[in-house]
Amino acid sequence: MTQNVDTGSGIVAARSPAELASGAEVAPVSLESAPLSPVGGHQSCEVLLLDDVELNNVLMAQAIGGIRGCSTVAFTDPATALAAIAAQPDRFASVVTDYEMPGMDGISFVRRLRAIAGFQHVPVIMVTSFDQRRIRREALEAGITDFMGKPFDAIEVKARLSNLLALDAARRIERDRSAWLAREVARATRTIREREREIVIRLARAAEYRDTDTGNHVARVSMLAGSIARELGCDPAWCTDLELASTMHDVGKIAVPDSLLLKPGRLSPEEQAIVRRHAEYGYGILEGSASHVLALAAEIALTHHEWWDGRGYPRGLSGDAIPLSGRIVAVADVFDALVSDRPYKRSWSRDEAAAHIDAHAGTHFDPACAAAFLRGKLWTRAELLPQDQDTSACQGSTFLF
Repeated sequence: MTQNVDTGSGIVAARSPAELASGAEVAPVSLESAPLSPVGGHQSCEVLLLDDVELNNVLMAQAIGGIRGCSTVAFTDPATALAAIAAQPDRFASVVTDYEMPGMDGISFVRRLRAIAGFQHVPVIMVTSFDQRRIRREALEAGITDFMGKPFDAIEVKARLSNLLALDAARRIERDRSAWLAREVARATRTIREREREIVIRLARAAEYRDTDTGNHVARVSMLAGSIARELGCDPAWCTDLELASTMHDVGKIAVPDSLLLKPGRLSPEEQAIVRRHAEYGYGILEGSASHVLALAAEIALTHHEWWDGRGYPRGLSGDAIPLSGRIVAVADVFDALVSDRPYKRSWSRDEAAAHIDAHAGTHFDPACAAAFLRGKLWTRAELLPQDQDTSACQGSTFLF
């Protein structure tokens, strides 16, 4: 049964203990003084009250009613209050708890309250008639934000709680602003990456116009290089960058005469030397960029024709002196070149090309990269096979591997 209680500052509806224990809302009554707003007067908030004495909850609810936008939910049992908070940790803007309660005192309650995810920074006021330094120290260590004595003053309740709620509202606004900024930075980063990807793809297309096979070749090399890197256990983000950067491994061919790129049959030693310059041309086009992908592409362009045993070009690097990106793309590039028709040769079968990779591990290719290629049976993937593959054997052409 509900009855009205005159507190001296106004009338409130007192709830039964059962209603309070269930979290029934205590109807706030405005005080005579001007109401304060903790959040600029445009948002509402709920304050959880915990006191084993029902009348104390009623009196506190009346005092808090003087804060514009605030309502209260009262509990007389700490365990029930904790369950309500755990079920909806974002519901309550603040907690006002008594210290001396049967079964669980206010300090124990706050320790358990602070362990609830999302409730570490919510303001908590402890109301106590004790003024012992030890109790206050333990309460502060448990996570109490502020204290009020008994009997409490309604004006003091309004002032203290309003200040705490205003500070918490500012913290929440700052948190939301930080989250918004993080989202904006992530969005801007995605936009930059998309534009970077577009630039890279357009640069790769430049090579397509010089070599009729290069367009599909760079796409297959990109997929194969990424697959080898993943088989090696490389960082996923780096694998993605490698896939994109490897599309420009032959961008330097735009500086090589068509008469050599499209020449059927063997190239003379002088012509081979000219074609081989495409590695340095590509590096010259791509070097010096602040873009990580373009820097990786420059590294690949320069080193993907180096051999593990040092017999490659343009710098004769060997072993681990060759960047991993170049070693990976070397396997991908040679495999796809072998299974593709070129002006100077006919295509090999995929099994023949895979056998070539295996046979030249440790001489041409990094053994680990070759093993990753073979272990993953990457040459069996249909998307890595040229659409017009001819499985006839190579006819003694001059390779530029």
